[in-house]
Amino acid sequence: MFPSSLQPQWQKEQIRMTHSFSKPSAGVCSARTAAPLSDAEIRARTDSYFNRTRQIVSRFGDCEVTYAFFIRRPVISAPGLMLEWLKNVMAQRQAPYTVDVVHPEGEWVGAGEPLVYVTGSFTHLADLETLLLQKLGSPCVAAHRAYQMALSLPHTRFLAMDARHCAGYEMQELMAYAASVGGREAQENGAIGFVGTANDAVAPFFGGSHGAGTMPHALIGYAGSTVRAAEMFHAEFPHTDLVVLVDYFGQEITDALAVCNRFPKLAAEGKLAVRLDTHGGRFMQGLNPQESYAVVNRHAPEALRRYRSDKELRYLIGTGVSAAAIWKMREELDHAGFPHVKIIASSGFGVTKCACMADAHAPIDVVGTGSFIPELWNETYATADIVSYNGVERVKIGREFLLPSFRKTTKGEQA
Repeated sequence: MFPSSLQPQWQKEQIRMTHSFSKPSAGVCSARTAAPLSDAEIRARTDSYFNRTRQIVSRFGDCEVTYAFFIRRPVISAPGLMLEWLKNVMAQRQAPYTVDVVHPEGEWVGAGEPLVYVTGSFTHLADLETLLLQKLGSPCVAAHRAYQMALSLPHTRFLAMDARHCAGYEMQELMAYAASVGGREAQENGAIGFVGTANDAVAPFFGGSHGAGTMPHALIGYAGSTVRAAEMFHAEFPHTDLVVLVDYFGQEITDALAVCNRFPKLAAEGKLAVRLDTHGGRFMQGLNPQESYAVVNRHAPEALRRYRSDKELRYLIGTGVSAAAIWKMREELDHAGFPHVKIIASSGFGVTKCACMADAHAPIDVVGTGSFIPELWNETYATADIVSYNGVERVKIGREFLLPSFRKTTKGEQA
């Protein structure tokens, strides 16, 4: 058991850390992912060897332990949901603990660097490890990807449209939180970043209460024409900016101009946008390989000389929503007298595609994407190791870099 002399100081330290730790970002406190679970639920969801460890420690004597949490690849720190859940569970257990956040939310973290140290009762922390790691790894990697995407296109607004790609609501919360963290860090570096999401439930992460978005392809199919779908939407939501999908019938340019001519006032006021979502199986209307090359060559010839892979070339002049497609739409809108109509692009906008669009100076006003979700899930695996038992540093061989004393020594040498 803990020496009684330690207990009051530890409790004071826990209170101090709770109040000195940076305030949770928007949406974290109300997130369902951060809600505490009963001991029975935790026992059922965690790995059995942690349950058995808790039982053994409870029998043979508790001790104070310090966990170091880290990820094996570079990330943006996004520990908010994990730490809020930990706070709620430990409060429910009435168990004091301390947190040392080495890398605050939004900060870049190198591969293998500890993000957070958590110190507390081994009995109360042993069975939490699995669930804590679940709430740490994937948000940090997704935040890093969102940050990279937003920095690639600093003058473009991003809308998080990840929900349909998530395996349930908990993942949806983790990914929306990640996009908000990565987006805010990109804003600190001069980008517009992620400004919203498509869902009401996770809108608080972006400081809002409602999701953004207007119409799916299904509404256009129901209406029978792109123009009629726009008319229906505007009749029902007259005070909402009109964003129209234009690829349903494979006549992106024709339908975009038809909608602009139907709503010239909205077009002139900048309250009308066309969304390009052409699938990768065909070229946008008016394009083919030769014309796509010519379009990009008119606006960003250097991009055609810098591409490094077939994938990058496809993003520039290939099928689907390419840089050529975006430039072609901008040309047609401007030529027809609609320079204030915005272009929203979606369909596979991940890190590489955003970088290619930036290289081609593609005139995108908004990107709708869920492609900040990590591509390689094995890169999201967070890990935790105990590095101290009752104040005595001890860790398995090969993980000495996690020890607080090792880190202090390394920092001293670098200084």
